[in-house]
Amino acid sequence: MCETKSRFVVSADWLQAELGKPDLRVLDASFYLPAQKRDADAEYAAGHIPGAIRFDQDKIADHSTSLPHTIPSPDYFATETGKLGISENDRIVVYDGIGLFASPRVWWLFRVMGAKNVFVLDGGLDGWKAEGRPLETAAPNYAPATFTPNFDESRVVTLPAMRDIVSSGAMQIADARSAGRFAAAEPEPRPGMRSGHMPGARNLPSGVFANQGRFKSLPELKQTIEDAGIDLSKPVVTSCGSGITAAIITLALESLGHHDNKLYDGSWSEWGSREDTPIVTGPPTPVKA
Repeated sequence: MCETKSRFVVSADWLQAELGKPDLRVLDASFYLPAQKRDADAEYAAGHIPGAIRFDQDKIADHSTSLPHTIPSPDYFATETGKLGISENDRIVVYDGIGLFASPRVWWLFRVMGAKNVFVLDGGLDGWKAEGRPLETAAPNYAPATFTPNFDESRVVTLPAMRDIVSSGAMQIADARSAGRFAAAEPEPRPGMRSGHMPGARNLPSGVFANQGRFKSLPELKQTIEDAGIDLSKPVVTSCGSGITAAIITLALESLGHHDNKLYDGSWSEWGSREDTPIVTGPPTPVKA
């Protein structure tokens, strides 16, 4: 492996030099959990990367389900992104406030919907601000565009498919929640939800993929994933609390050239809220030598 950095992650230097190009769309996909005590919309209004479009993952979602920010229908996604002035042919750079938290989910979402040139900003808005780079407060007003979706349904796992994966062991399961939540040593942040993890799952907490909001090198990513007991020669399904940070694992896998992966969209919000899904508590089973 000659490259040391993910081809899906761009630097702040590169992005600043590209700002204003007609085929570039920058998306502010910031999203925070209540415990993080940050307001994504307020932060966007106070100052964002010039030309950045606010992309709200709770609004451009499937509103027919009680689960949070699940993947919308291709037609709804296309309509809403078109209103924002985004085409599937644009170069799309996604960022979030922290640097590597919610942006990979939108990177994954656009790719699943058929966009090809989608990237994540290394360091996020916090890193951009720390380096004294330009900000603006006005929201951009792009002309409406046509987004023609080409939805790859094979990359999205539903509850019935997840049941089959758990029972058959056909795919490795990588869970991005914290070690405490995974082991049921800490409660889930959503009320009425059981703690623990799916049988056979491996724990890859989302925070292990970055250093101060910057994505690790490819050799570091490979070591991190393998140390968790994931075999990169075999298929993987990623999961987390609600389908957001699972995409960080997906980004790491794709960066390493691992393309036989899927994301369980309902994640623990769905699995842990039911009484008929098997759950294991305690740390994962040790990896066999």
